Amino acid sequence: MRKDDNNLTDEQIRGDLRYLQLLAQSYPTITEASTEIINLEAILNLPKPTEHFISDPHGESDAFNHVLKNASGYIKRKIKEVLGDSITKTERKDLCTLIYYPEQKLRIVRTQLNGKRLDEFYTKTLVRLVQVCRVTSEKYTRSKIRKALPKHFEYVIEELLHESEEGNKQAYYQKIVESIIETGQAEAFIIAISKVIQRLAIDHLHILGDIYDRGNGAHLIVDTLCDFHNFDIVWGNHDVEWLGAAAGNKACICNVLRIALRYGNLVTLEDGYGINLLPLATFAMETYRDDPCEQFQIVKVNDAGQNSHETKMERLIAQMHKAICIIQFKAEAEIIDRRPEFGMEDRKLLHHIDFRTGQITIGKKRYRMADTDFPTVNPTNPYKLTAEEEEVMECLRHSFCTSEELKRHIQCLMSHGSMYNISNGNLLFHASIPLNEDGTMKEVTICGEKYSGITLMRKTDEIIHGAFRNDLDPETRLFDIDYLWYLWCGKDSPLYDKDKMTTFERYFVKDKSAHTEVKGYYYQYSDDEKVMNSILDGFGVRGKNRHIINGHVPVRIIKGEKPVKANGRHLVIDGGFSQAYQPKTGIAGYTLVFHSRGLDLVQHQPFLSAEEAIRKGEDIKSSTQIIEMSDARIYVKDTDKGRQLKSNVDNLRKLLHAYRHGLIKQNTN
Repeated sequence: MRKDDNNLTDEQIRGDLRYLQLLAQSYPTITEASTEIINLEAILNLPKPTEHFISDPHGESDAFNHVLKNASGYIKRKIKEVLGDSITKTERKDLCTLIYYPEQKLRIVRTQLNGKRLDEFYTKTLVRLVQVCRVTSEKYTRSKIRKALPKHFEYVIEELLHESEEGNKQAYYQKIVESIIETGQAEAFIIAISKVIQRLAIDHLHILGDIYDRGNGAHLIVDTLCDFHNFDIVWGNHDVEWLGAAAGNKACICNVLRIALRYGNLVTLEDGYGINLLPLATFAMETYRDDPCEQFQIVKVNDAGQNSHETKMERLIAQMHKAICIIQFKAEAEIIDRRPEFGMEDRKLLHHIDFRTGQITIGKKRYRMADTDFPTVNPTNPYKLTAEEEEVMECLRHSFCTSEELKRHIQCLMSHGSMYNISNGNLLFHASIPLNEDGTMKEVTICGEKYSGITLMRKTDEIIHGAFRNDLDPETRLFDIDYLWYLWCGKDSPLYDKDKMTTFERYFVKDKSAHTEVKGYYYQYSDDEKVMNSILDGFGVRGKNRHIINGHVPVRIIKGEKPVKANGRHLVIDGGFSQAYQPKTGIAGYTLVFHSRGLDLVQHQPFLSAEEAIRKGEDIKSSTQIIEMSDARIYVKDTDKGRQLKSNVDNLRKLLHAYRHGLIKQNTN
């Protein structure tokens, strides 16, 4: 039995011979295999690249995109670190804005400066941008940096990034900068290097759900993500509701429309996805023409009037809002009757209305109703859609299922999304893991089988994908599509996890005692380190510095709530990106940043607009709280990616052994 320097034996190699022969196709010689080992070993000893975690952007595309552009304040800190007091505070502010919005900022500069002064600006700015880009690229190999560079400036930027301090090279680099300006390429170069800085500032982006609803730019956020270099998503309840709508689930379609109408935000529906709302509008104007629809007025999210509409439009939106609500309750009843195993019978309330007295019985209590005008509800068969409602619903379903842009975005969400994710000791999901009263993981029955913890999340993942699989039998696929609605509002849904969702009650019953929704036990145990550790154990997450990270429930800072729970083991990072939540939270969102020295929680104040940021140079005001500092700097070898690369190195060493011992022949051709 022969052994080499790595304690490998011929017998061990023969056991892996089929795999090694495949590996040999990529590395056909000793030289190529050795070179790759050297490259991988070097990568393993680079500092860990930066991960960003964002939860619940809820359609606030301006704030979301700005946080990506400034990398949660990272770029501003790097400018201060690199340039220090060599530039003024105003110059630092202008340089930040230039990096975030290069095209728009350059237009402003061009109108303010001309001739020689403009050339001076280009020279000074190019030098500063190269300095910032150089420090931003420190964690990456030259190969990875090269892939991030725009092809037309790849050589020039690479040369400038690796500028030598030697005197005889200074003239060479100076001439490059002069030539960029002389050839009229200064602005194109500034734009290109600014975008490289943005890209290198965030190596990996984790979205913790709820891209959709409330704000009017969800489609713009998904556009940004589809073009982003490295990201993943754990779906939220609002995302799954949109997945259900795209899959043709009528109850989900109604709910998507109801929320959009509630906040007066129709931009994503009409401009983003081309959803035809005319049939609904026509039906609503006719059916509810004499109804004040008081319970269905637009929820104004701020005093600036972002959602302000003309009086006639507000009236129409309120009518459409009520119309789709009634259709929703009927569409939901169809699923509830078809799926008694969902246990959602208590969501059917239309048949409990006493139309004679204007009261409703919910549970064991009777309530006076705030609205008793139901022209499309037949008391003897309250859940049957009228012919007109059927027609409206069919038009809407067709519109959702044939929207090419929505299909493209759903494909992006499906290919990058899942119910949970584990990344470098962090367990990510949107809302909860259903628990029992004693804090153990609850068994949830799906199709006669019981699932809990990780098996529940995997089964749910399978169901969501099944809703879009044409190769499934029709009954299985229909169940999967129905289950998307259950995930939105179901008692044991890991995306909701409350005893009920009081949609009907909030519209039609003024007595707030009827609005109560009791959260599942996960939320009660969110500050219990022992329970959080047991969940991490159940998902196989190991290590001293491990965490559960989720969003879903906004942290109300103004009420003294804290995002860091369970002695740092549990982090809730929904801080209220949505303007609708900001009066309740007191802030405008969190981002979590995991870099080579530890974990930072960044708390953001409201973002006015991209236009204000460009015109006045106003950045988001943010404050950083250090959650965890690593005892030693974290390197790539300490990460999940590092473990994968180490495995690759081990296999390449086996391939070297096979070459050197004649078990596989080199291909030198």
